Parts: sequence; C-alpha cells; structure tokens
Amino acid sequence: MLIENMSMAFLAIRANKMRSILTMLGIVIGIGSVIAIVSVGDTMRSMFASLYEDIGVTQGYCQVRSWMVDDWRQSDLFTLDEMERVKEVFGDEIAYIDSAASFSGDAVYGRNTVRFSLEGIDYNYQDVQPVNMVYGRYLNQGDILGRKKNAVMDVKSAQKMFGTENAVGLSFRMTVYGEVQDYTVVGVYRKDVSPFQAMMMGTNEGGGSAYIPYTILVWPNDYFSYLHLYASEDVDLMDFYSRFTNYIAKIKGRTPEQIYVETAIEQMGTMDQMMGGLAGAVGGIAAISLVVGGIGIMNIMLVSVTERTREIGIRKALGAKTRDVMIQFLTESATLSAMGGIIGILIGSGLVSLGGLLLGVPVVIKPLVVLLAVGFSAMVGIFFGIYPASKAAKADPIDALRYE
Repeated sequence: MLIENMSMAFLAIRANKMRSILTMLGIVIGIGSVIAIVSVGDTMRSMFASLYEDIGVTQGYCQVRSWMVDDWRQSDLFTLDEMERVKEVFGDEIAYIDSAASFSGDAVYGRNTVRFSLEGIDYNYQDVQPVNMVYGRYLNQGDILGRKKNAVMDVKSAQKMFGTENAVGLSFRMTVYGEVQDYTVVGVYRKDVSPFQAMMMGTNEGGGSAYIPYTILVWPNDYFSYLHLYASEDVDLMDFYSRFTNYIAKIKGRTPEQIYVETAIEQMGTMDQMMGGLAGAVGGIAAISLVVGGIGIMNIMLVSVTERTREIGIRKALGAKTRDVMIQFLTESATLSAMGGIIGILIGSGLVSLGGLLLGVPVVIKPLVVLLAVGFSAMVGIFFGIYPASKAAKADPIDALRYE
C-alpha cells in the first residue's frame, strides 16, 4: 500500500514539475539554511575544542583578586619560594608551573629593530607545549637556575630579526625593565598551526617572539602577579582547582572567593555554550522558512485536491475508503516535502564543505542532524498536508463524479 501511494505521489509530482519545484523551494531553502548553520556552528565548536587542546585544556592562571579586596598588600603577589611550596604540596598533580611573566619591547640587531615579545618559561615547558627544534637546543635547567640571558625563538621570528632561520649563536639587544640586556639565541624551533589557530592566537605580524628563562623576568625583586600552571591530565580538574584555590587562599590569608582562577576548560565550556546558543538561535530563525515552505505545500495540495476532485470520486466509487484517500494525499505532501529536504541537505552540506575546502578547515556535518532534517521536512509535509488530505477524504463521491 505504501509503495503504491508513493508511486502515485511521484507520478503527481512529475505531472506538475515546475509547480512541484516552486513548492519545494521553501523547504529547500529552510533545510539548507538549517543544515549549513548547524554545521558551521558544530565546525566552529570543533575548531575551538581543537584550539584549546593545542594550548592545553588543563591550563590555568591564578592570582589574588585585587579588584575585590580593599586591603591589597604586597604579600598578595607570589614569590619563587611560594611557587616551590605549591610544587611540593601538589606534586605530580601539577605537570608544569611558572610565573606567567612576559615583556614586550623593541629588539635590536645591528640596524634592524623588531618589536619582540618575550615569554618567561621553565625548562620543562616543552612537556606541555611541545615544539620541533630545528636548530640548537631548548632552554635547560641551568639556564633557568642561572638566570642566563638565553632565548629560544620560532623560525619566523628568527627570519625577521636576523634574516636567517639558523640564528643559533646570534644575539639581540632589548631594554627590559629599564635595563639594557643582550640575549643569545640558543635554539630555533618550528611549530605548525592551522590558519584558525594562527588567527585566534595572533600572528604577531611585523613582530617576533621568544622564550627566555622566567627567572629573568621576575628579577630583581622576585615578585609576580600570576601563577601559570598545567594540571596533570589524569586528575579531576574540578576537584584539583578547587583544592588549589583553597590552598592559595590559605597561604595568602584570603578567602577562596578572593582568589581568581581562570582555567582553559572553563573558557572552552563558555565558548562552546556561546557557539551552541548562537547556532541554535540563528538556526531557529532559518527554520521559520520551513513554516513558509509548509504553507506553500498546504496551498498547492489544496489546489491539487480541487484539480483531482473527479479522480477522488472515481476512487471512492470503486471502493476506496476515506482513510485510503487521506493516506494517499498525506503521502504525496510528505514526499514533496522530503524531496525538498533532501535537496536542501545536499545544497547546505555542499556549500559548507566547499567553504571548508577553500579555508582549509575540516567541516563537521553530523549524520544525526541530517536524519533529523529529513524527518522534520517530512513531518512538515504531513502536518501541512493534513487539511488538504482531510478535505479530499471527506469529498462526497457522487458530487466528485459530477465535478467538471
């Protein structure tokens, strides 16, 4: 019975090709828009997740909330001794920790001046942020403890500063905290990132960056505002950062509410919620076109019922039941809507895939969303086809046979 009804539906659609295409247009646009918007949203969420995985989802920053305390004091800053105490207390639960120290200024090499950003790190930073060393070596423990003015930079920064990628042994000069300092390049690395990661993390156009021992940037008073750390991957992050916050509050003589801890996992969750909400809102607006398409289907099915009044009369005269006629027209409206949905899915998925190909971004198109889109488009056809089908089913066979 279903196959027969679908066959009749395809015959009716084929008999009025242009009218059927125009009727499906609203469904095509609606489903295509929903698929495209949801896919773009899922793709963006996936890209942000990948970005946070690259920078480390266990990463966190901690400081005393200076904007929430009326009695701010110098002891609210951290010291190297306190950092060592934190390492001892939490042990293997902390994969990495430093002072989050950084400095930006003009770096000079001969007649070449480049805006440079210096980031203070510990020797084991490569454990949580691995890079591919192409020349020289990474910073070692001796550089950190000896506060040696050695630097490691990426190949692009070396090219900008020295005109060559292999800058090992070359030196540049910067004024840091009012003191002129010479830094010697001991290593050059390469780290490939996606265009999206480069955009989000900053490309530092026209400038450069380098890693130096963090102990240099906290010199000479050894005070700093932040603790920058990575928790071990096997710890419960919620529990760890809760205990970490309580411990910092204790050693600082503050309440846990006065300690600010910002984690990458929280940022990722916030971003994911924002992207999901935005995609849902815009997708909801695009779904309005489905209602418009459904009204178009209802309209054309009413026209079809009127045109086929005599056909309905003949079928009922030959023994077709009211239910049979109603199912026939519901099948036709559902088929019309589902075909529009399939075309819309192909167009929406195609446009998103093409955009991802041009931008070099992996596109996320979830099969469940596609199945839901097809099912929803068919349901739209059924819902808006109920009234025309009911009108056809209730037609009096004698009056229908007399219809011209």
